Amino acid sequence: MNRGITRTAEHVSAGHPDKFCDQVADRVLDEVLDHAAAESADLQGIRSAVECLAKDNLLVVTGEMKMSPAVRARLDVEGIARKAWLEIGYSTRAQDLTVIDHLGSQSVDIAAGTDTFGAGDQGIMVGYATAENPEMVPQEWLLARDLCWSLHKMRESGEIAWLRSDCKSQVTLAQDGSVQSVIVAAQHSEEVPHEEIVATILDRVVRPTVGEVEAQRVSINGTGRFVIGGPTGDAGVVGRKIVVDAYGPRVAVGGGAYSGKDATKVDRSAAYMARHIAKAVVAHEVSGAKECTVKIAYGIGRHQPEMVIAITDTCEDVSAWVKEKFSDLSPRNIIDSLGLFERDGWRYADTAAYGHYGREEFPWEKIANV
Repeated sequence: MNRGITRTAEHVSAGHPDKFCDQVADRVLDEVLDHAAAESADLQGIRSAVECLAKDNLLVVTGEMKMSPAVRARLDVEGIARKAWLEIGYSTRAQDLTVIDHLGSQSVDIAAGTDTFGAGDQGIMVGYATAENPEMVPQEWLLARDLCWSLHKMRESGEIAWLRSDCKSQVTLAQDGSVQSVIVAAQHSEEVPHEEIVATILDRVVRPTVGEVEAQRVSINGTGRFVIGGPTGDAGVVGRKIVVDAYGPRVAVGGGAYSGKDATKVDRSAAYMARHIAKAVVAHEVSGAKECTVKIAYGIGRHQPEMVIAITDTCEDVSAWVKEKFSDLSPRNIIDSLGLFERDGWRYADTAAYGHYGREEFPWEKIANV
C-alpha cells in the first residue's frame, strides 16, 4: 500500500436493501443447483441471471434461467424470498412480504455460446491482492467490512438488543495508515436515546474493530436517528453494491455484478479466478510482489481470454508467469478447478453479504500451489 495516499472505503450489512436483493438472487441460484443435484441433473447445464427489485414489502424476482422442467417445478421463489426476509430480520411474519415471480427462460442466442462453455458475455474482470493483512484485501475495505460484521453479530446474538438489521460503515485511513475517521449508520429501535447509541457503538463496535480512535473522529448516526431502514427506507436492487462486494474504490471495477449469476457468467467466475491468480502472485512473491492487479478480458462465446495482464505494486509485468502457471482460463476450466457448480462446503448465498473476498471458506481464496 502506498502510505502517501489517503484511502477510504465503505461497507453495508446484510440488512441493506441492495444486499437483501443480492441474497435472494443467490439463494435462488443455490436452490436451483441443489434441486438439479437431487434430480441427478447436469449441474453444468444450469444457467442463471436472477434480478430482484425490493421496495417496502414488495419484491419482484425476474431475470432469465435455464433448468429442467422438474427443477423448475420444485423451485419455490416465494418461499426462498420470505425465508431471507425473516432471517435478515425485517419482520417476524413471512406473509408480510409480497413476492412476484417473473423469472423467464435464457435467450437461445446466449445459450448458443454458453452451451459449448464459451464465455457468457464479453467483459474485463479484475482481481487484486495485497500483502498488507492476512486477508490480502485493502485495509480500509477490511475495517469497514468488519464494522458491519460486528454490528451484525451484536444484533444476532442479542448483545445490543436495540440494533436492527440495516447498517452502513465508512473508514478513512490517513497517509501513514492510521485511522483518520470512521462513519457508522446503524438502524435501531425507536425508543433508544441517541446518546446511548453513540456511546455503545463507539465502545463495543468501533474501538474493538479499528483500535483506539478519538471520539471526535467518529460519526455515528449523523442525522441523529435511523429507525426506518431496509426496503422500507430505500429501494433495493441486485448488483448495486459491486464496489462493496469487491475491494472498495482502491481497485478498478471490472465486469458486472456477481449475485444471481451462475458460473458460466465470466462476470463472476473470471473475477473469482482473477482474485485467485492475484493472491498466488503475492503469496509466492513473484518479482517481489506485495500487491498485484490482474485483468482478464473475454469475448462472448470464446473459450480463452482475449487479454491476461498482471501488474505488481512496483509496476512489474508478471503476465508471462501468470500465463505459464494458469494456461487454461476457459470458463469450463475455471468452473472445474474452483468447484463453482459443486460448492463444496460453501454456497453462493454466503457471498451475497460481507464481501466475496478475504474469507477463507471460498475456493478462490485458497493459495494456488503453482
